[in-house]
Amino acid sequence: MQWFGPSGVQPGSTRADLDVRVGGRYRISFKRNDGEYFEVGGIYREVVPNERLVFSWAWHSTPERESVVTVSLKPDGAGTLLVFHHAEFADETARDNHERGWSQFFVNLDNFLA
Repeated sequence: MQWFGPSGVQPGSTRADLDVRVGGRYRISFKRNDGEYFEVGGIYREVVPNERLVFSWAWHSTPERESVVTVSLKPDGAGTLLVFHHAEFADETARDNHERGWSQFFVNLDNFLA
């Protein structure tokens, strides 16, 4: 929770409930620095420890606009390669907004790991 979310997340506001098993649910919430609240959740569709997670993704404000996230982990020399794929967006605007958010998310992760 120290690095999750796009830029501008209010420090200490991120919360997560995770039941990481096929059919398990998750919910993640956070506030931006401007005070706006966000909540996303879904269901784990595939769980392969240390290899792959597939889960649905829907914002609390638009639950009917469900998309799918796949995260794959692969050995890469002395480290790990993370392959991320988010698909099945309702429209191009949703796709583009998520691309911006995930790009910020990965900058946060990179900074955290450094």
